[in-house]
Amino acid sequence: MNTQAWGLLALFLVLLGVLAWPLGFGLAALIDGRLPRWMQRVEAPLFRLAAVQPDISMNWRSYALALLAFNALGALALYGLQRLQGLLPLNPAGMGAVAPDSAFNTAVSFVSNTNWQGYAGESTMSYLTQMLGLAVQNFLSAATGIAVAFALIRGFAARGEGREGKDADRFGAIGNLWADLTRITLWVLVPISFLIALFFVSQGVIQNFDGYREVTTLEATVYQAPQDGPDGQPLKDAAGNPVTKEARTQTQTLAMGPVASQEAIKLLGTNGGGFFNANSAHPYENPTALTNLVQMLAIFLIPAALCLAFGRAVGDMRQGWTILAAMTLMFVVAVIAITWAESAGNPLLSALGLDPAAGNLEGKELRFGVNASALFAVVTTAASCGAVIAMHDSLTPLGGLVPLVLMQLGEVVFGGVGSGLYGMLVFAVLAVFIAGLMIGRTPEYLGKKIEVYEMKLTSIAILVTPLLVLLGTAIAVSVGAGRAGIANPGAHGFSEILYAFSSAANNNGSAFAGLSANTPFYNAWLGVAMWLGRFGVIVPVLAMAGALAAKQRLPVTAGTLPTHGPLFVVLLIGSVLLVGLLNYVPALALGPTVEHLMLWK
Repeated sequence: MNTQAWGLLALFLVLLGVLAWPLGFGLAALIDGRLPRWMQRVEAPLFRLAAVQPDISMNWRSYALALLAFNALGALALYGLQRLQGLLPLNPAGMGAVAPDSAFNTAVSFVSNTNWQGYAGESTMSYLTQMLGLAVQNFLSAATGIAVAFALIRGFAARGEGREGKDADRFGAIGNLWADLTRITLWVLVPISFLIALFFVSQGVIQNFDGYREVTTLEATVYQAPQDGPDGQPLKDAAGNPVTKEARTQTQTLAMGPVASQEAIKLLGTNGGGFFNANSAHPYENPTALTNLVQMLAIFLIPAALCLAFGRAVGDMRQGWTILAAMTLMFVVAVIAITWAESAGNPLLSALGLDPAAGNLEGKELRFGVNASALFAVVTTAASCGAVIAMHDSLTPLGGLVPLVLMQLGEVVFGGVGSGLYGMLVFAVLAVFIAGLMIGRTPEYLGKKIEVYEMKLTSIAILVTPLLVLLGTAIAVSVGAGRAGIANPGAHGFSEILYAFSSAANNNGSAFAGLSANTPFYNAWLGVAMWLGRFGVIVPVLAMAGALAAKQRLPVTAGTLPTHGPLFVVLLIGSVLLVGLLNYVPALALGPTVEHLMLWK
């Protein structure tokens, strides 16, 4: 890494810390329900309208069933909106109905906070679908993830009634889902998104309801060209002068639309779905280096703040700093690795006479270059965002390996809003269990005993996504419909499929776009992977939250394993790497590793 890369990384981390600190305290207040009176007066009419009693807490079963029903209804509504958009208003480009398989995939994608896009937004979705459908789900899916994190934090923080195992289901109150969703949306997502959107507009991101515009391109210079006759020879007039014709004016259609408003929540909610097919590489979505920096900060803002909120809610800020330190260390290593790989360049391009010192510029927006593109690629795949400013399919094999691994770890290196924290806390439970086995003591985390019931739930939460990724990849490379989408046969084609299922099951949404995935086969299978990858993890996490909430907190003794400090950071990172990554080593060897050896042979 050069000086510029180190400086950009340092600036990003410093600004992230400054912004996450106050937000963390605000999120902790939401977890505890400690809201000022004026906030309570504002939200009270909303609760009365919805017949919600926010002070009545749910057990984990009620919380989970309400959450599943809420998201299922959201998916049905978004599917219907896409199928009917040709008959609905705010459609100046006259977009027709979205195909059934694509509509299913997109509905599941946005509800599950994946935002995988097998379509080009500016040529497929009307303004109404973009706003009422996709942008609304950007808010609700983000609120869902944060609500689950709130529930698990309450489970650790609760004093409990001494109930354990399955018997805790009736006693482990973890909050009110409807109150959580309302407050997260009203007091966190909407106001911050509004500020970010205003900033984007000030920088040149478009926000309008205009029809698409036909403009003359810069290449449309009018000139006189010789006119050929039937025999292919230039025509001449009676005086022997060549007969000429005027060249046609070149035009281009520029898409318009409410971009800034969707862009803000796309990033803040770690959603990732862009208004345009080029996503954040498009100058209408990301026009300047400053907007690029703000976009990266927006992606990590809530995941980082939730770590601090966790420490405050459980009464020990050291716990939050420990989780945040583990995430940051893995993040920095990933940035160094991808920046080194992309700065090394591509030997095939160097053989064509391109300067290897410039690095691998294939597929990158030259406004941002190698360093910013590498940092953004790590940010967007460490979090479950999926927004991109460079073509991940054009990364070097080792450069592409980094975002692939970050997703396969379970997206716990900051991760998505809510999902990153509860995913890392699941690994923390695993880490204390492993430590307990080594010293022969019943493991505890934050004063709560970790027993057989919690470990079963931990195993399910950790193994759901590897099963979906590896099974989906195996099926895709085994059937003709799966292989038909591969544009680059061989190791890279395998990597494209592996990346697609890793992105879908871990709710990221970015892609090795060389894979033609907008087909009935991929739309169906990736949709299933996205849904199960989201809610197959959420349900056991909520069950764990209920079980922990019912347990009494034990006092710290001389034999209690400290879950803060450098030793636990190392133990936590080791657990994430050993358990989260070992599942994928054979698959990674068949894809990026083989491709790297072939490229540098």
